[in-house]
Parts: sequence; C-alpha cells; structure tokens
Amino acid sequence: MKHFSIALVCLIFVAAIPARGDHKDLSLLVAPELDSSGLMAFILPRFSLKTGVKVHAEPLGGAFASGNIMQLQPDTGAPALSGQGQTYGLTLPDKGDKAAMRFFDWVMSDIGQRTINQFAPNDTQMFTGAADSEIVVKAVVPTGDVLRGESLSYTHCGRCHVIGARNRMNGIGSTPSFALLRVFDDWEYRFRAFYALNPHPSFTQVVGVTAPFNQSRPPPISPLLMTQKELGDIVAFTAGIPPVDLGAPLVHQ
Repeated sequence: MKHFSIALVCLIFVAAIPARGDHKDLSLLVAPELDSSGLMAFILPRFSLKTGVKVHAEPLGGAFASGNIMQLQPDTGAPALSGQGQTYGLTLPDKGDKAAMRFFDWVMSDIGQRTINQFAPNDTQMFTGAADSEIVVKAVVPTGDVLRGESLSYTHCGRCHVIGARNRMNGIGSTPSFALLRVFDDWEYRFRAFYALNPHPSFTQVVGVTAPFNQSRPPPISPLLMTQKELGDIVAFTAGIPPVDLGAPLVHQ
C-alpha cells in the first residue's frame, strides 16, 4: 500500500508538469519598419500566450543570433500583412520546423489576421492582414562594385565555397557553390544575412553589425572581416552568376 501511495504521488507530480515538446524559441528577421512600428511587440506576445512558443524578432540586416530563422519582409514569401504601401510576406526556415509552422499557421489564420488588424496606435490602423492577397515580386538588381565583389568572393568565400572556374576544385564538398545558391528564390537574403546563418557567426565579423567575438570562445578558423559595403559588392557580383541547371525533376516509376 505504501509503494502504491508513492507511485500515485509521483504520477500526479509528473502529470502536473506542462508538456514542453513544442515550447521552443524561434527567431524572426523582420523589415526594419515593422520592428520600429511596434507591430511585432503587439502580436508576438499574443501568439506566445496561446502556444507557449516565444518568438524573438530582430530587424533584417542587424546583429542577429542564429537559430530557427524565419523572415517577414516586402515582396517575398507568403503574403501576411499590408501597410505603408507594401505587402509583407512570411518565409519559413529551409528545414521543416513544427514550431515555425505553428507560427506561420497562426499568422495566416483568422485569429492572426484579426490580431494584425487590431494594432492601431493612437487609434490609427497601420497594417491589415493580407493572407488572401498576392505578392507581385519586383525585379530589383542589386547595386555594387561587381569586380570588387568578385575579388572579395574568391578571397573571403572561396575558402569553403566554389565561386567559379578559378577555384572549382578547391571548395569544401558539403558546402554549396555560389551557382547552386543562386537556384534558391531567396538567394539574396541568404547572402545579405549570411553572417547570422550557421556556421558563419563563429568566425565572421561585419563592421557595425555583428558583436565582437567572445574572448573565451575564439573563432575556430581564421576570422572573416568585412564591411557592409563589401557585402553589397559580393551580392552584386553574385547576382550575375547563372543558377546551376539541376535538370528535370526525378520521375518515379
């Protein structure tokens, strides 16, 4: 009887502990104007209160810790909201993530869309839900010094990535080439935010953007240091690289 009582107490104690399977933190890169408007501070706590999933929002292009990275910015992704003359789309991380999908589904749901509509500082509605709209992608050619970007790409990125014919035998096999990265619709985002995407944060410094390295955890390889302008030059050069032809999709018989 004594053993039964102890087992019963343990069972009650375990049952009282909330399940934490989906309770994880997510990272969200947002357009700077969304971050400064206060919209994120308004809607994210409401999502967290409902789901227990905490979302950390940071402006796109700022210093950012790596993690499950989603993005909310103009002219790309699934339409989520409109305002200030723009339609903002939500893009999920590359790999499937249940918590990220939960946030995506909530934003696109009637509740999420109504929450966006309710954001009205000083009784002025700044944004509206746009889940039923379409995004018209604007063709924007990145500006920068293409020749300088080519030189910087081989110097900084060529240590791991195949850039072109000059280092086609020197890249790391598990690292995608620039031509392969150009296949992705969000290739430009991947490049502009590369310093926040693993494994780059451990050895990369962008002047005026990233925080200094932790002195107790030095970079595992020779550090990569560049300016925001140099990063823009690399993006401009990469824009001219034709995406690799992956051939027709496989057909299973």
